[in-house]
Amino acid sequence: MADRGLGAPLLQSEQPHVIITVDSQVRSVKPINHKHKNNGINNTIANNNHHHGNGTRTQTPFDFLQIDDLPTPNSSTVDPFKNHTPNIDNLYECLKIVICLPLVIVRAVLFGICLLVGFVASKIALQGWKDKQSPMPKWRCRVMWITRICSRCILFSFGYHWIRKKGKPASRETAPIVVSNHLSYIEPIFFFYELFPTIVASESHDAIPFVGTIIRAMQVIYVDRFSPSSRKYAVNEIKRRASCDRFPRVLLFPEGTTTNGRAIISFQLGAFIPGYPVQPVIVRYPHVEYLPVVAPVENQKENAALFAQRTSHAIASALNVVQTSHSYGDLMLLTRAVESKQENVSNFMVEMAKVEQLFHMRAVEAKEFLEKFLSMNPDPSGYVRFHDFLKLLRLRPCPLAEQIFNFIDVERNERITFKQFLVRSAYIRKQPLFRRAYELAFSRCDLAGNGFISKQELRSSIIHAVPDLCDHEIHELFNLFDSDGDGRISRDDFTICLRKNPLLIALFSPILLHNDLTELDSSIEEIV
Repeated sequence: MADRGLGAPLLQSEQPHVIITVDSQVRSVKPINHKHKNNGINNTIANNNHHHGNGTRTQTPFDFLQIDDLPTPNSSTVDPFKNHTPNIDNLYECLKIVICLPLVIVRAVLFGICLLVGFVASKIALQGWKDKQSPMPKWRCRVMWITRICSRCILFSFGYHWIRKKGKPASRETAPIVVSNHLSYIEPIFFFYELFPTIVASESHDAIPFVGTIIRAMQVIYVDRFSPSSRKYAVNEIKRRASCDRFPRVLLFPEGTTTNGRAIISFQLGAFIPGYPVQPVIVRYPHVEYLPVVAPVENQKENAALFAQRTSHAIASALNVVQTSHSYGDLMLLTRAVESKQENVSNFMVEMAKVEQLFHMRAVEAKEFLEKFLSMNPDPSGYVRFHDFLKLLRLRPCPLAEQIFNFIDVERNERITFKQFLVRSAYIRKQPLFRRAYELAFSRCDLAGNGFISKQELRSSIIHAVPDLCDHEIHELFNLFDSDGDGRISRDDFTICLRKNPLLIALFSPILLHNDLTELDSSIEEIV
């Protein structure tokens, strides 16, 4: 019997293999236009009034930043994370569960035995192996065949008695990287049995009993999705292992999380940055289909985003599902909404990949904005009304607060969604003049010139924006800016507060526009 290679599939197919280039129309995002005439702030305000549905023009309290009108993108009607699992709500289903209990016990025993045998085989394969940065020696790979067979038996115990395949795996030389959609924990087990690949996984997987040892035997590439250095290391490792024929092929789930299979969410770029051909695989239970290899276009080889988009388009077309801009960040927001016992949790997803692309806002930052939104006590439908929005501004009803609320309420229905709140806040924070504005605002507020703002100086600075401030309101605002609680607002306190609450920059618009505007005007001219 011929010696089977490390990455040899257990299920063979006689179909010839082809390579195709998948073309998809790329929609370019029109950049936000910041080009204005250098005629000063007053002309800026006059030229940046916002249109509403009735054709009228309304000023916003942020016009001094030279903003353009930005309609909030419509919310997607697709929820890629919601599984439509039917409830067990009738006697027939309950009886089936009772009758099948002996079968469940038999399957559980089979699963336990297979997991234990696979774990022992993996321990033997790893025993005494020190150089884990090099490809696994062949004799250790042969020991891992025991674990691979055990993984197939585990699939059998889960009810996957026969797995129908279409197409065949490309050779490792043709496509050293494999990517697949991700529906559940079943796909990694199948690919481990079928291809014995190197996988990219979260560091948390290493701590899973038994499974962590098996994953280590696959020479896993660990990554912390929130650490830029960890992501960079993972990309370098993917490239290094893909370029060496002695390593098994690399398997990635570029969506970064599981979905319900009714949509393809945005792809992470780790599989595409190295610039090697990839083979997409689609999973539609109980079927698996190997698609033709997608190769990078030579004159666009370094454009990983376009490469990822073409591969995503190939998978979505084969599955006949839509592509969305959701990402793992949306799952974070969704999970937090569930924890807060919101009824319509889908309203708290924002298509995070699009938000990150347009506004350079990370998912962790978006989650902080969600905490602010939840603190405003949204109603069961996920909307916040004006009187609750005031909790964010620490103010009573006033004209400035109404203007800020109307700036977010683009649909003019007297209530705002989390997506509207996030996008408008991110849009203000991204403006080229935003940083210069809060630096100048701090200088104007620091009346004593000692590098700090006192409570009285804060009151004097914002009294023009909110004339009727009471002691309680100024105290609340002061505490909001005084993040370290030392009784004074430093430059760092001021910066941190406005980056976390960019809408509050409107409080300082009168002093920024008052009298001599030379400093801010010169900043405008430099940027334009």
